[in-house]
Amino acid sequence: MPDEVQGQLTKGVRNLLINCAECQSGQTVLIIYETEKDGYYDPDLARDFAKVATNLGFKPELYGVPLNKDATGLDAELSAKIEAVDCAVFLARLGDQIRFRSKTCNTTQIMSYALDHSMLGSSFGATNYQAFVSLKALVDTAVANASGIHVTCPAGTDYRGTAMDFNPRNGDTTLKRFPMSVFTPVPSKGFSGRIAQVGFLTGTGSNFYTPWSCEVKDTLFVNIEGSRIVDFEGTPRDVAKAKAHYEFVGELYDIETYGVHSWHAGIHPGLSYGQEAACHFERWSGGAFGNPRILHLHTCGGYPPGEISLNVLDPTVRLDGVPIWDEGRLIPQRLAGGAELLAKFPELKALFDHPEKAVGQASNGQLAYAHAPLNAGAA
Repeated sequence: MPDEVQGQLTKGVRNLLINCAECQSGQTVLIIYETEKDGYYDPDLARDFAKVATNLGFKPELYGVPLNKDATGLDAELSAKIEAVDCAVFLARLGDQIRFRSKTCNTTQIMSYALDHSMLGSSFGATNYQAFVSLKALVDTAVANASGIHVTCPAGTDYRGTAMDFNPRNGDTTLKRFPMSVFTPVPSKGFSGRIAQVGFLTGTGSNFYTPWSCEVKDTLFVNIEGSRIVDFEGTPRDVAKAKAHYEFVGELYDIETYGVHSWHAGIHPGLSYGQEAACHFERWSGGAFGNPRILHLHTCGGYPPGEISLNVLDPTVRLDGVPIWDEGRLIPQRLAGGAELLAKFPELKALFDHPEKAVGQASNGQLAYAHAPLNAGAA
């Protein structure tokens, strides 16, 4: 590992283990890595993470797990391993799959959405975790206090309501997310309207089924009333494909096919996802959602995160008329306490002044189902 890469990686590992997990030098860290080499996680990340952790004074142990597409919990061996250490770090989709399920022990458990060396060593992984914990708290408070919330986007989303039964203390994951890149999911029960979908429908990372994504050729409008999708509008082909996909997934897991549980948006402008979504939909779904340019809804199933994600590009989110997200840019100064937060963590201001713009979009600037070859259009 080149010295420059190790230096950047050290910043991210230190941020995860000290600022997020609140570990102390000498403690034991179980690094749970995925044995599949399908392009989701960098296959060398776990090994290099362990080297850096050792240099920082921790005692790391590596533990490989296969991808279980229908995982609902941890097996006895892994549970015992986690219980025996001070901290467990998931560099595996397994952590994402169980993130809303009850923990089996008191060991600090971290799910890392920094999928490779560059993400972990960038401003996404290295910017003080506690700064984004504080930002999340400001957003949660603003959402809870808003009398009216209105979500729009350039493609035609028009979704509004109030955050009924919104409780940040009870509505989040049981594992710690790293980096902290979204606020607490807002229950859908108080909202209605339409969500514009361009490019595709795709999964949430709860389970992995085939096909995991469904093409949307034109703009598809998903009409929602409270906790349920009531119909689709668009071309006959897109409507038929969307219905068939929802019915397939709903029947596969025997869940509430057209249920809508909640929604939230990204809060971390340091997240850059340069690979087109279509190159690896599962990786995109697990790696790009924390950028403020993406807002997503948990649908197909009456539980978080559901099985089908509705994704909105460049949302505007108005709280009592104030655009806190403005066409994909989160503006902390418009939150109560936001200016003070930027003053407390000066590194945040540069991130929000110059946010990363790559969120997996195709060459046309939109989310797309088909990956454009590098030589497309060449003579």
